[in-house]
Amino acid sequence: MDEIVTKDSKPLKLFSATLGLILSLLMIQAAQAGPREQAKRIHDRLAGVPPTASVLDAMETDITNEDNVAAAYRAMDNSAFYSVTLKNFVTPWTNEAETVFAPLNDYTATVIGIVRDDIDIREMLYGDILYTGNSAGLSAYSNSNNTHYEQMEDQALDLKAVLQQSTQSSITGLEAEATAGVLTSRAAAKAFLIDGTNRAQFRFTLINHLCGDLEPLKDTTRAADRIRQDIARSPGGDSRIFNNSCYGCHAGMDPMIQSFAYYNYQYDVESDPDGENGQLVYNSAGATDPVTGTRVQAKYFNNKANFPYGFITEDDSWDNYWRAGQNSNVGWDESLTGSGNGAKSMGQELSHSAKFAQCQVEKVFANVCLRKPGNAADRAQVQSMITSLSDNNFELKRTFAESAVYCMGE
Repeated sequence: MDEIVTKDSKPLKLFSATLGLILSLLMIQAAQAGPREQAKRIHDRLAGVPPTASVLDAMETDITNEDNVAAAYRAMDNSAFYSVTLKNFVTPWTNEAETVFAPLNDYTATVIGIVRDDIDIREMLYGDILYTGNSAGLSAYSNSNNTHYEQMEDQALDLKAVLQQSTQSSITGLEAEATAGVLTSRAAAKAFLIDGTNRAQFRFTLINHLCGDLEPLKDTTRAADRIRQDIARSPGGDSRIFNNSCYGCHAGMDPMIQSFAYYNYQYDVESDPDGENGQLVYNSAGATDPVTGTRVQAKYFNNKANFPYGFITEDDSWDNYWRAGQNSNVGWDESLTGSGNGAKSMGQELSHSAKFAQCQVEKVFANVCLRKPGNAADRAQVQSMITSLSDNNFELKRTFAESAVYCMGE
């Protein structure tokens, strides 16, 4: 075979050897990164911007003194950690397209605030909590638009500085017992409670906060007594489709999403087809839906003729049928009863599971280390961080710090 040569007649093999030597030297240099290089890598991973000389000096000192976590916390003092890293981390959870390009909203802002203030991350799914912007010139929070948060983004406000903790009940008027963290935020309602049957709210909560869709949880050994009327038992005339597919998901999901029976996202489909000016509505005690004659929203009776003998929703009581059977491995909190009324207690059921903690850690690891856990060392680190999360009051900021330290290089 003829030897291939470069334009200046030097053999390509010589060029390849030189390139290989350069790459080898770079790999050696990375593998032997000193405290200053490690400090910069931690800062890059967490803040996404270069550190100032003084911050880099302080972080280098921390690492030299074997206080790597302190170095990571210094990096998270940078406003970019909140306005860029966390914003991009959370935003895909707030919409069905799972895009990072959605505008800032109350869901995203609230999670950022929870992380900033070292609040138990589990309250994200059940707390009476809401973060708004405290800055002159901002429109007030509105139940019927996202202007307040879009103005924060348009003005490039420092989220670390301007986010202010409050309660949903005091700002939105939703009664405290009906609040469920980000699940009852306006953004979540617009994305997951609009139209439909409210099942999207449950499905995307599983995807975003337990890191799994319905399919892996499908269990055909659970009772079918709570599957609603809209689910045909013989779709297309074939009962096998229901028994082998629909049954396993709905047997567990329908009893859980009954917790949202009093919630809806209300908007004018004629003048506002995308629901940009809609709002979350909740049927308080004494309210009566004109279709159902109870507090239950009419959407829970959609397509009720599909199977008239199916379950009829009368209230917002829920039960977790997945506490038994194959899904007991989700790691449900045995101090909880596995049943209740309303979204708050159902959100607590999900967020107090072992799977929720594991999911948060794995998402942070992938975000900071730029890869999913892939080997035994990675999996051991994830398990160590799950334990640390529990031991440190479920403060997710520490998980970010520990991930950055693990991936800082040696």
